[in-house]
Amino acid sequence: MLDLQPSDRRHGAPSSSGGGGDELIRTYKGWKGNNVFFLGGRLVFGPDARSILITIFLITAPVIVFCVFVGRKFIDDFPHHRGVSILAVAVGLIVLDLIFLLVTSARDPGIIPRNLYPPEPEVNEGNGEPRLAHTPQSRLPRTKDLIVNGITVKIKYCDTCMLYRPPRASHCSICNNCVDKFDHHCPWLGQCIGLRNYRFYFMFVLCSTLLCIYVHAFCWIYVVRIMNSENINIWKSFLKTPASIALIIYTFICVWFVGGLTCFHLYLMSTNQSTYENFRYRYDRHENPFNKGIIGNFMEVFCTNVAISQNSFRAKVSKEPAIPPRTVNGGMSSPSLQKVSNDIEMGRKPVWHETVEEELGDMDKDMETAVTSRDLSRMLPPEESEGRGIMHSRESSRGRGIMHSRESSRGRRGGSWELSSRINEDLRTRDEKRAGEDSSESSDNDASRDLHVEIFDTAAASRGRTGTGIGRL
Repeated sequence: MLDLQPSDRRHGAPSSSGGGGDELIRTYKGWKGNNVFFLGGRLVFGPDARSILITIFLITAPVIVFCVFVGRKFIDDFPHHRGVSILAVAVGLIVLDLIFLLVTSARDPGIIPRNLYPPEPEVNEGNGEPRLAHTPQSRLPRTKDLIVNGITVKIKYCDTCMLYRPPRASHCSICNNCVDKFDHHCPWLGQCIGLRNYRFYFMFVLCSTLLCIYVHAFCWIYVVRIMNSENINIWKSFLKTPASIALIIYTFICVWFVGGLTCFHLYLMSTNQSTYENFRYRYDRHENPFNKGIIGNFMEVFCTNVAISQNSFRAKVSKEPAIPPRTVNGGMSSPSLQKVSNDIEMGRKPVWHETVEEELGDMDKDMETAVTSRDLSRMLPPEESEGRGIMHSRESSRGRGIMHSRESSRGRRGGSWELSSRINEDLRTRDEKRAGEDSSESSDNDASRDLHVEIFDTAAASRGRTGTGIGRL
């Protein structure tokens, strides 16, 4: 049986470690998702919660214009307070619409708590019994099979949340959370739509549709009453009420949007699908394991209790300590690599200069060590042979050039410009001194060679004269 609700995954549960010295913080303050919290974690919004203000304006502004310029005229035209009821219905619809909007966007949509650690992979021994593997080489399978109503359903592993997602759950890349029965992320509400707020989302869309139809219909009624009372055509009546023209055009455009969403979600509820499943899995090609019939599907959405949140955002938990280095394949992994993995888990892209800054920071020390070792090598006694000394000077100068280029480039990569410039000046001064010594030695060698040639020529000449004299004798 696949365990989808491990006991250590509950966010907001008190820490069982019992460490009295641990710093306690509210769960929402250490939340790893991208949610925005208000009133001490009581209200949970998505990262794009500011879009709610735009949505509220698009709903309230037309209704205010309707009540001031159109609905107010009905109070005197209709007897027995029927004109007041027209305004009351419009105000009631907008109040319901705003309530469903806030309830949908300000609550936990069904976030699945993250695991503190990844689950242990199961591997099979030779005898067929499963065991838990603790070796780094073991890898978790990407998918697992689960039987739902006699139909095999694949569940996927989430690397960010470190868990196997339950059926119908998905990870929202905007909120950076796994959401149970994920439908979609609504940009107008700035929140994910899932198990705990889907019914309120549908009621919000339905009320918006009814409000558009209501305003659109009574604007036309007002235009017709002007035509009949003043015996004018429709164009002249439009000129007498420009607010009605604007509202008719606005509501006609909006009703296609919200009305289309209402019809689409009515179809999804009748077939027990989510928007994500409809676009991704295509249940029309194979059987839907969650379909309970039309009546059963609507009962599941509207006549069941709202699921309890798996998160307690106001509970106090221990603050997570910094991630220490850990052994990987017999070696210690760098803390910078741990930082990269933490950034990936948090949904943030790792930055290159942050990940390698610590690694390149030690290169200056290596360069100083190399310079010191080179200076010590110059304290060795010189070579006795002149030819070996010249070759040694050439090889050492060539080696210094290579080492100098490598160290200077290493210094530039490490970012130590001041150190590399000081080393370059020191090496240039010492190279000039060595070059002067080599040139003086070469001039002395040339002078001695010329002296040897003169002596040899003199000896040869004297030898020739001596041979000539002997021949004469």
